[in-house]
Amino acid sequence: MDIARQLILSVVPLVNILCTVLYWMLVIRIVLSWFGVNPYTSYNELLGALFQVTDQLLKPFRKLPLTIGMIDLSPIVAFITLQFVQRVLIFLLYRLAGL
Repeated sequence: MDIARQLILSVVPLVNILCTVLYWMLVIRIVLSWFGVNPYTSYNELLGALFQVTDQLLKPFRKLPLTIGMIDLSPIVAFITLQFVQRVLIFLLYRLAGL
């Protein structure tokens, strides 16, 4: 049982790292959107990958009416949802480990 507990607890930092990386990818995407960067040019594969990943995160929120004028609030809702999912996953992992 102790091995299973340690295995479950070792997943917690991975969840934190994954959520932190996704968070910063969203931040970078938002900052780049202020400068009108075109990520789909053939010479910039890294930006294309960044936009593809963040598009998948933002797609469900873009279907909701989350715009005020020209301001898109879907990244803010994505941040809040990502934080919520991170906390719930960590809570569930700790509960599964018996803590």
